[in-house]
Amino acid sequence: MKNYIFRNARVIDPVRNIDASGDIGVADGRFVEPASLRNAEQIDLAGKVLAPGFIDLHVHLRQPGNNMAETIASGTAAAAAGGFTSVVAMPNTNPPADTAGAIEYLRQTAAQKGVVRVLPCGCMTKNYAGEEMAGIGSLKAAGVVALSDDGRCIQNHALMRHVVEYAKSFNLPILDHCEDKCLAAGGVMHEGKWSVLLGMMGISGAAEELMVARNIILARNVGWKIHMQHVSVKESVELLRNARAKGIPVTGEATPHHLTLTDECIKKYDTNYKMNPPLRSEEDRLALIEGVADGTITAIATDHAPHTMTAKMVEFDEAPFGIIGLETALPLTYGELVAKGVISLPELVKKFTAGPAEILGMENYSLAEGNPADLVVFDPEEHYTIDKEKFKSNSRNTPFDGWEVQCRVKLTMVGGKIVYHE
Repeated sequence: MKNYIFRNARVIDPVRNIDASGDIGVADGRFVEPASLRNAEQIDLAGKVLAPGFIDLHVHLRQPGNNMAETIASGTAAAAAGGFTSVVAMPNTNPPADTAGAIEYLRQTAAQKGVVRVLPCGCMTKNYAGEEMAGIGSLKAAGVVALSDDGRCIQNHALMRHVVEYAKSFNLPILDHCEDKCLAAGGVMHEGKWSVLLGMMGISGAAEELMVARNIILARNVGWKIHMQHVSVKESVELLRNARAKGIPVTGEATPHHLTLTDECIKKYDTNYKMNPPLRSEEDRLALIEGVADGTITAIATDHAPHTMTAKMVEFDEAPFGIIGLETALPLTYGELVAKGVISLPELVKKFTAGPAEILGMENYSLAEGNPADLVVFDPEEHYTIDKEKFKSNSRNTPFDGWEVQCRVKLTMVGGKIVYHE
């Protein structure tokens, strides 16, 4: 394994509150004092930013069950290209990751094929069916870092309470897709002006708001952390803001697509704008941005959801929900949040690093000496055009193809090994 000295970078390390020009040393897979190194490869990063590797709390790697859309190999390559050094793999695979054996398969395959750290997430319920609690103890022993039935939401509140209680006893955070199935039934886009104009069945924002409120109540009563995935409506942001002010252990994430797009995009009838939760109104989008700015939303996650071209090339009503996002997350959020003066660059880096790490219970996730050398280098001044044909992902289902963006990932390192170099 090579030793490296990264020189003249703008070093951003949110946990240690560092934003300054400096050098970073890497030896034997860990961060070290640069002055202690001899015969190290020198890399000049003048004009570029070096930060802890990004963590994505919300990634669908599709393996096993849908290897045409994505594999652990292609998905982790896409993550590396996006600056992510760790991804939390959602358990709604086929078969679902609801047993120790399924988690072991994921861990072994990731060790053999993956280029970034794959953090397994286990199902909250058996067979991902929302009816009976999964074996949480065995999942913990197998190495899961969290529990989720992402893509579905447990509708039985008593069952959800039991899951949260057991998750607390095993020190596992809950990552919840907040959606009332009855209120959302049959919907394909946000319920509002554009669903009426386009004649499409809408998904009410109340479907999310209701379950966010439910989870806040359970987090308060049980005293355990519940994380709200892909928050999309202003009411959810307000509920989270008030709950966090009272010290209730709840957190929320926003996706780059909900921060940059609205339901008006659906008038193009392009299925690459179809996701769940759906693109919401401009009012909701601005409320999300406000939530990111004031710290209500502590993490940005992609909800990377690959689908084959064939699956998406159908009528809008019949197309599956979801878009890919690993390779576009940084430039999109930089353009919407930093370039427009909403938050600073160190604050954006925090949403990709310290924020997710805190939710997962990862302490001291930083560039401190002795820590594993997981880092990203990016150029905040570089402008380029997003080209989906150059993606590392197996899939191409993105609405951002052809967008002119700023801020490009240049290098990603995991455990002292360079896994992406632009």
